[in-house]
Amino acid sequence: MKNVKINWPNKKSSYCAPGVEWLKAAYCADVEIPTGCLGGSCGACEIEVNGEVIRACIATVPDKKELDVDFFSDPYWQ
Repeated sequence: MKNVKINWPNKKSSYCAPGVEWLKAAYCADVEIPTGCLGGSCGACEIEVNGEVIRACIATVPDKKELDVDFFSDPYWQ
């Protein structure tokens, strides 16, 4: 299985296997993703992965060559 390169918002990169939970991948890369319910309903853990908004607590790293991650910001919820 190949590793996926993840470019984090703190300008650092890490590698992990596809299928790893996003929160675990972030923890291993020393990146903190805020959490709330850990069940996907509150939206506190939303991140953007290659422009697509996902909830990190219920999603896994996809099988791609490279991913760009950014923290999601909702213009209506500040």
